[in-house]
Amino acid sequence: MSTGFKAGADGGVVVELDPAEVSILRSLVDMILGMIEPGETGSDPLERALGIGSAQVPDDPVLARLFPSAYADEEQAAEFRRYTEAGLRDAKRADARTMLDTLTPGRAELTAEQSQAWLRALNDVRLALGTRLEVTEEVHEELAGMTEDDPRYPAFMMYDWLTYLQDSLVRALW
Repeated sequence: MSTGFKAGADGGVVVELDPAEVSILRSLVDMILGMIEPGETGSDPLERALGIGSAQVPDDPVLARLFPSAYADEEQAAEFRRYTEAGLRDAKRADARTMLDTLTPGRAELTAEQSQAWLRALNDVRLALGTRLEVTEEVHEELAGMTEDDPRYPAFMMYDWLTYLQDSLVRALW
């Protein structure tokens, strides 16, 4: 099992992952890519060209978590979402692709830029999984009381492992 990220050269990081870990991460990142496909743009050609999208909060709780409203006021939030969500989706896809492109079994050395993309992509994966699992701040207490035969146990352990990876990446970049 991975020992987490370590500081590397020039602001980058080094990580060693076994094939099973790479497979899990690849599957989770692919899931995110499938969810954050380009959003819908308006029917107006100028809106399509500029990437002006829908102003609606996504129905899927995971997408609503990945693309939260910027304002409490629904009208302001919708207007902001309309002009920013397409760009946010593009950025999240780019981060996920960077992670997939650099995700290999064994030792991987990431540049500072790749490390930041991994950090954002790992965060998206954790947010998505945590939303699906309805994780609360008491996740560690819940895990401590969970038995291995609980059907949620593997998913919660995966969430915990992702938290560890993200934490070690933040510390390596610090």
